[in-house]
Amino acid sequence: MMLAIMAGVAIVVMDHTSLRVAPHTGAIELAALWQGDVLEIRGEAPGYLQVYDYSRERGGYLRSESARPVDLSEAGAPQLLEVLRFLRDTPGSEALGISYGAAYLKAAPARALTAEPFDAIGQMAERLADRVSGSANHSAGRAEHLQVVQQFGVRMRSVERNGRVQVCYDGELFHRVLAMSNATPEQRAQAALGLTRSDCREPNQGTARITALDEERRDVLDSVKDQDVSAMTRSRVHARRAGILASIAYQQARRGDPTGPVTERAIAELLAVHPTDLSDDRRDEYMDAILRVSAVRWGRQTTAFQEGPFILTATSGDPGQTCIALQDVRRRGAAPLLRRCTYGIPWMASAQAIPQAPALALAVQPLEGWRELWIFHQKAGTWAIDVLSPGTDNPEEGYVEYAGFAPGARRLLTAREVRDHGRYQRRFEEFRLDDLALVRQANAPNSLRDFALWQDPAWRRDTLALH
Repeated sequence: MMLAIMAGVAIVVMDHTSLRVAPHTGAIELAALWQGDVLEIRGEAPGYLQVYDYSRERGGYLRSESARPVDLSEAGAPQLLEVLRFLRDTPGSEALGISYGAAYLKAAPARALTAEPFDAIGQMAERLADRVSGSANHSAGRAEHLQVVQQFGVRMRSVERNGRVQVCYDGELFHRVLAMSNATPEQRAQAALGLTRSDCREPNQGTARITALDEERRDVLDSVKDQDVSAMTRSRVHARRAGILASIAYQQARRGDPTGPVTERAIAELLAVHPTDLSDDRRDEYMDAILRVSAVRWGRQTTAFQEGPFILTATSGDPGQTCIALQDVRRRGAAPLLRRCTYGIPWMASAQAIPQAPALALAVQPLEGWRELWIFHQKAGTWAIDVLSPGTDNPEEGYVEYAGFAPGARRLLTAREVRDHGRYQRRFEEFRLDDLALVRQANAPNSLRDFALWQDPAWRRDTLALH
């Protein structure tokens, strides 16, 4: 995996380091070097090192303070390991840390190697990928840092989802950590987390391939003994398991298989997360799990009994479709009042009659991590279906669900959570049933008077929106 680092080398420690044709500041610049670049030392001049850059196939001079000579003998290995440990926990120094990691692997004898350097390099590679994928604040040098680490066999790939490109480390060293008998539980857990990221799963794959990958990711996480890891890592593992199990439940539902046990376990894993154990930069993982599990939470229940006179039934339509019909049970044998087909998953256990309206609500999941609310209601004496979406303007994940009904004002109560452009939003809302116009919304249900009076007890008991 690692490029061989030759004897008599220096590692560049500063970005935008000038490689010049002669040892003075006015000399022509041959190239700009970046932290982590490895150079062969060929000589010295006052204040300068004479070096050769094999990756660019050119030699020259650079300021002595811009690079550090490294001792690649066995005696120098302990010092390289100390530098590696420091850089592992220094954001922004990933390319430099990976370079020192390669130097340590060159210097350390095979008998002394543990999982620690592989774990450190893997974590820095993952962090560099996230930094490259992040905001413009981190744009300086990001492409160059990727080129630096490629010298050491660290490979990245790009995944495009919802118009956003996520750069992902390929995880080779994480696999190696999991295969090492001397890896600690914490190191194994970190490796498992690095190999099971949902945002690094290719989105445009066949159902069979997606299912196989999800089951593989679940097995990797199940191999982790999370009772022997830090509190934050334990909560991260629970959140990651919850999200993956939610994905498996969605695929099971698409195949028509029972989803109860997997959905129950997904909810249990989510409830095992302690949010206070998560640092600010890890809370997005928890929120992502909440959205994914919430989208499939109806999968743990069988079809609920529906009281008349209006009920919803599901039948097969064209291949891959399910058709929902609104029936008036008082008119036996009559044609449905309304019928609509979907390629999504109608969670029939969610069917909720609103006899005061009359109206019905049904949760329908067209995509993984995305659940809508279908509202069957009368408009001018005619039945119609309106769809409430979790969000607009190309959101990424989310759900909206029925939370109650205020009969006097004829207002539908809903809870909504969505990730939109990387930001998580939670809203409790009141809609006028007749035209589904938004009346008012708030960040907490207690801020809305109708929620306090008319929220549905079953929703309050089972929802994850009140986490």
